[in-house]
Amino acid sequence: MTRTATAAGSARGLLQKPGTTKTLERTDQGEVRRTLLPGGLRVVTEHVPGVRSASVGMWVGVGSRDEQPSVAGAAHYLEHLLFKSTSRRSALEIAEEIDAVGGELNAFTAKEHTCFYAHVLDQDLALAMDLVCDVVFEALLAERDMETERSVVLEEIAMRDDDPEDLLHDAFCAALLPDHPLGRPVLGSEQSITDLSRNALYGFYKRRYTLPRMVLAVAGNIKHADVLRLVRKALRDRLVGEVEPVPVRRGRARSAGVPRLVLHTEDTEQTHLMLGVRALDRHDERRFTLGVLNAALGGGMSSRLFQEIREKRGLAYQAYSSIASYSDMGHLSVYAGAQPDRLGEVAGVIREILGDVARGGLTDAEVARGKGQLRGGLVLGLEDTSSRMSRIGKGELTYGNYLTVGETLARIEAVTGEDVAVLARELLSRPIAAAVVGPYAHTDDVPVEVHEVMK
Repeated sequence: MTRTATAAGSARGLLQKPGTTKTLERTDQGEVRRTLLPGGLRVVTEHVPGVRSASVGMWVGVGSRDEQPSVAGAAHYLEHLLFKSTSRRSALEIAEEIDAVGGELNAFTAKEHTCFYAHVLDQDLALAMDLVCDVVFEALLAERDMETERSVVLEEIAMRDDDPEDLLHDAFCAALLPDHPLGRPVLGSEQSITDLSRNALYGFYKRRYTLPRMVLAVAGNIKHADVLRLVRKALRDRLVGEVEPVPVRRGRARSAGVPRLVLHTEDTEQTHLMLGVRALDRHDERRFTLGVLNAALGGGMSSRLFQEIREKRGLAYQAYSSIASYSDMGHLSVYAGAQPDRLGEVAGVIREILGDVARGGLTDAEVARGKGQLRGGLVLGLEDTSSRMSRIGKGELTYGNYLTVGETLARIEAVTGEDVAVLARELLSRPIAAAVVGPYAHTDDVPVEVHEVMK
């Protein structure tokens, strides 16, 4: 039984005074606590009794949308470079120490944040904390390391270009938001990475990687007091001053560009199609309704897209929908991969399905299944400490508050068929962007049905 929980206010975390600790939730299965340390660093922990692991994540509110075009890819390049060497360890020593305990140390970069994380046995928490703090705060960014890693990042871009689905996703973002930072690839381009100087990257690092932009999240068989002791030991004199965290990222996205069709000509056996519309930002309370809509539209084997395109007609192996939500906008997209001579028929079926949902919403059974998918995905996703760490860390960084599992389940359950129908009419009447990867020399060669679905 839950005895203590926060309200769902969107900025509750930012109202906490520096140097204080709050219990955000306490149940028979553990507790979630938050401390705002001097310097503006937020520390959020979830004690999970009965497990033998611990997951540590340093979440930084910096992503690819924070880059100027001249340094496109800087956030991702920096994520790579911080692991190369620090004032205390070489890249080899970093790797040897985490391998010696059978742990994992890694990072990822997204549009609006970067996360450095470690997953270890609970007895190795101190090492994980030290390693994560070392790479984030003590990296040397040496010129020789930058040149080595430049080649690695360029190889990663080449790998992306060889993967039609990855290439398609970046093309779709460019089609939907042609003049917006969210429309640019997280990896940057070959040209921007080749031109990026050490001084530019170092300046990006020093300006952006500051404590008020960060959240340290730890989940597992841990104690909040032990985490605080370890982070104070690791950061020492950085933890000074009554500094408030940077406010939760908000705003209203401005994009004058009109959604369009982007084609990447590739001699592939299969043609890949993604189309979609601008949707809700993550602060919109209708995001739970959007989740139900997405699940029923293309989130599983019983979804309309999967049933119509694969099961009934055999037109494609994969057909699904997905959503992405950022601080000031989002998108709802549909993907299908098919033989080139079937792409037109696939696009026609997608157009028919989207039209039907826009006009009539979902059936009661579809709404119930959509809600069930969201409930199951949420609860089953909390079976490991890495997922729990991600939930509390990303939640604190992006919302400034903690929403309990029970509160989230209640939001999902409150969604009605009418809610879904109203949102479907709104979103699916918006201009549609499309991206295609396949053997077409020009957009005029793309089947007419793809052009028609965009009208």
